[in-house]
Amino acid sequence: MACCSTQIEELRDKMRSYQQWETGKKITWCGGCGNYSIQNAMKRALTLENLGRRDVVICYDVGCSGNGSDKIEAYTIHGLHGRVLPLAAGAAIGNRDIKVIATAGDGATFSEGVNHLVHAVRNDYPVVFIFHNNENYGLTTGQPSALTKKGVKMNSAPDGVAFDALNAADFVLSLKPSFVARSYSGDVDHMTDIFRAGIKHKGFSFIEVFQACPTYNRETPDDWYAERVRYVEELKDYDETDIWQARKLVEDLEKDIYLGIVYRNPKKQNFWEASGL
Repeated sequence: MACCSTQIEELRDKMRSYQQWETGKKITWCGGCGNYSIQNAMKRALTLENLGRRDVVICYDVGCSGNGSDKIEAYTIHGLHGRVLPLAAGAAIGNRDIKVIATAGDGATFSEGVNHLVHAVRNDYPVVFIFHNNENYGLTTGQPSALTKKGVKMNSAPDGVAFDALNAADFVLSLKPSFVARSYSGDVDHMTDIFRAGIKHKGFSFIEVFQACPTYNRETPDDWYAERVRYVEELKDYDETDIWQARKLVEDLEKDIYLGIVYRNPKKQNFWEASGL
């Protein structure tokens, strides 16, 4: 990972390139929403990887994250709820010369679109998937998702969620992926580095971003995460190619939440290699 000072110096040198992503569209996210920093980190990563507007297609799902589709000066597609991954896969298969990024929230990904997630991982499509995890459906004003913590009271679950939440990273690791990473919306520099690593990966890059939702999910605000996030790089002798070590690492979602490249399998054939096309 690049250190913060190095990253800032690189961005200063490429400020004109960064500005190509800017748009005059009014931003409508709530104050304090993690989407601001996620979008900023994505623009940073694209700039630092020397990608321009003609090099990238960004596919957005429905939801709060999807409202970013017109907040960036780029080729974007705002798809159907839960269907962003087949949309992104089609774009990637249709043009090998572009980098395809997909973005969606926890509701769309693990309810309407969980079947598409399974096959995107299985087929190892050359897509960077930025998964926004704010543990609720924010756009519909606070419905619990499959990732909302048990017992948390939401607008449409006033007595509290009755069921255990899914663990996104562990779910994906069970599917034998080629790249799994995690970051946090309160750390733009770390997100930028993780997005850059995902862009460089040849197959399906699953990147979970833990995201604060200040309006509808007050169970896990920024200060809650700040006390709990840890970094994989700080672990001595951690082997990112050991899937069982990775699954053990991501189990804890309450005390020590590890960020970084959790798992990488450089030997797995991506969609093109496996299909022989």
